[in-house]
Amino acid sequence: MGKLSEDLFSKATQLIPGGVNSPVRAFGSVSGKPVFIQSAHGARMVDVDNVTYIDYMMSWGPMILGHAHPFVIDAVKKVLARGTSYGAPSPLEVEMAEMICEAIPSVEMVRMVSSGTEAVMSAIRLARASTKRDRIVKFDGCYHGHSDSLLVRGGSGILTLGIPGTPGVPNDVVKDTLVAPFNDREALTNLLSEQGSTVACVIVEPVVGNSGVLPPDEGYLQFLRDITRQHGILLIFDEVMTGFRVAYGGAQELYDIRPDLTTLGKIIGGGFPVGAYGGSKEIMRLIAPSGPVYQAGTLSGNPVAMAAGLATLKVLRNQQTYSDLEEKSATLQSSFESLAEEYGIPLTVNRVGSMLTAFFTEGPVRNHQNAAASDTAMFKRFHQLMFEEGIYLPPSAFEALFLSLAHSTKDLSLTAEAAEKSMKIIAKEFELGPYR
Repeated sequence: MGKLSEDLFSKATQLIPGGVNSPVRAFGSVSGKPVFIQSAHGARMVDVDNVTYIDYMMSWGPMILGHAHPFVIDAVKKVLARGTSYGAPSPLEVEMAEMICEAIPSVEMVRMVSSGTEAVMSAIRLARASTKRDRIVKFDGCYHGHSDSLLVRGGSGILTLGIPGTPGVPNDVVKDTLVAPFNDREALTNLLSEQGSTVACVIVEPVVGNSGVLPPDEGYLQFLRDITRQHGILLIFDEVMTGFRVAYGGAQELYDIRPDLTTLGKIIGGGFPVGAYGGSKEIMRLIAPSGPVYQAGTLSGNPVAMAAGLATLKVLRNQQTYSDLEEKSATLQSSFESLAEEYGIPLTVNRVGSMLTAFFTEGPVRNHQNAAASDTAMFKRFHQLMFEEGIYLPPSAFEALFLSLAHSTKDLSLTAEAAEKSMKIIAKEFELGPYR
């Protein structure tokens, strides 16, 4: 950590809780301190001490084209010259709605909001209104934003920081939130056989990204689709992370499943705050002013965010982009796996498309419980060593790495070299493989 970052963090801790504006950024789980970024281009970030990093966090997913992509920057500049916010409809939000509906067949109408948290909160309200039921089912280790009723055994920062929920949420608020283990058909079947008639929706990250990457077992998402229909329950796919990331049409395209409601964020804002939720016209027309379910937002459909998101989606619409991302991501996965095998390090790499997590455990890692049992001390050391080599990984064992179109063959090669140095040191320090 350079002096300027250290000074900034010291000052920030006196002005901002924990010195950061989102908990995982504090580097606490990797026993470090955050560096402060002054610029980012392509797959590289530069901190205030002029140290350059190859970035595998990519702003936690949105920067799928890379940082400061010229097409996105040009689109934003054009809109900025016309004003930053209108509080009134603009043509850009109509164009965005059209692109989303064309990309995701289950979405016939969409409402723009300003964050993934807001999108999920609104979708659940809509599901409750549509079914006239109160209870919801989420999955252990899935994170759906920080609204009160969903901070029950969530992943992401809650798992990273070891917080079981959070103070400040009344018991009455979470009494209607039921939790099931991910990838466990029997548990959900039993839960819904007892409570199904009271459940409004089942919400799931179709590819869990907030306990680290947890792919669905083969046929599991179809099971969710079938059992929710059986009980008259709406199925919500939280695709804030996976939407336009694992495929142009998101996880529902990849796995050929149509949920009732979908939440989106991250990539559709091209690096600006954004969220959206959508579904069939029948359900979406319950939202005000068409129907009685109220939801509003001052910056919803913000023209700058719409411009950046549209520019991003127009690049992604070329399906070759996903082939490129798949090839790069598979290369990174293979590097980690082969090095771990060489040095006798227990490692399981879970990957779907361009998001992956390296769990320091023999595996398999199918659910929150498996993820939580991985060796976090070994991950912490790996993170520290990679960071020293200029590789910026998410500072948590329970987050996804994200690749972008900007990551080059050279970037992947340098990352593999850094990983080899790091794993060799880990093998020695933990007395593994040839150093037993």
